[in-house]
Amino acid sequence: MRYRVGERTIDCIVLPLAIMVGLAHGQEEGTIARRRSQTQPTVNRPAFHDPRPVAVEGYDDHLMEPFVTRDGKFLLFNNSNDPPEKTDLHLAKRVNDRSFRYVGKLSGANSPALDAVPSVDRDGRLYFVSTRSYDTTLSTIFQGRFAEGKVASVEITPGISRRRRGDINFDAEISADGAYLYFVDGVFTGGPVPRSADLAIAKRKGAGFERIPRAAELLARVNTTALEYAPATSANGLELFFTRLEPDKSPPRIRIFRAARSGMDVPFGEPEPIEAIRGFVEAPTLSPDERTLYYHKRQGDRFILECVSR
Repeated sequence: MRYRVGERTIDCIVLPLAIMVGLAHGQEEGTIARRRSQTQPTVNRPAFHDPRPVAVEGYDDHLMEPFVTRDGKFLLFNNSNDPPEKTDLHLAKRVNDRSFRYVGKLSGANSPALDAVPSVDRDGRLYFVSTRSYDTTLSTIFQGRFAEGKVASVEITPGISRRRRGDINFDAEISADGAYLYFVDGVFTGGPVPRSADLAIAKRKGAGFERIPRAAELLARVNTTALEYAPATSANGLELFFTRLEPDKSPPRIRIFRAARSGMDVPFGEPEPIEAIRGFVEAPTLSPDERTLYYHKRQGDRFILECVSR
């Protein structure tokens, strides 16, 4: 898939990652943390089950990259990102766990470029992916203020981009308290899929963020030679959900995983696939009570919203 940034067209996936390959089918401190991860239990929660479609009344287009706001009032998402579609952020209001009512495009957030993958913290700070200035800034993660369905003060999120052409950050989620940003480091070398895609973590620093030096250690069991993307976290930061695409398998395999840990300074444990979620699925997001997990799923020629419960 291709998307346009300024006057250039870049071969990459931004979101959803699998679309190109799937449509046809301190050292001491670190040592202590590793020991903790081996001796302390991770968060045990009931398994997810009972996959069901979720209705968005008044909306009949592709629904991708869902995010349920931390107060449970709104569903944010984007339409198809596959050119020649114009990809925008959209808004719906909650009716119940399996029903939302469409409001319209997210006012104040969209541009002529691709705008997608929204998330909001408890204080109304919105983060999303946009290609609007990649040519000149090499940045794709933006932020703004979200209140009652409208967005203001949109600007680049400092501290995320490595400012190297070919490195593209995509699929980000802000933690509930706004202290941490979980995102993807993608490296593109001209092929239809990235050479690599791994999750990364940054901690808030002023109006922006600073990459965590121990992020590689904290995510050592999460990141693999496959492609990991679309992170989502529980409110306490002890559960991590993400999508993993293994493009080298025949056919390529795509699944949603859950990883858990016992503390914020402890590495995530071995991820496990959520067995109840099957098919072409991506982009998990939790409900505020964390009993429901939403994600988008390809059904025929359309991406829809689906959920499982625990």
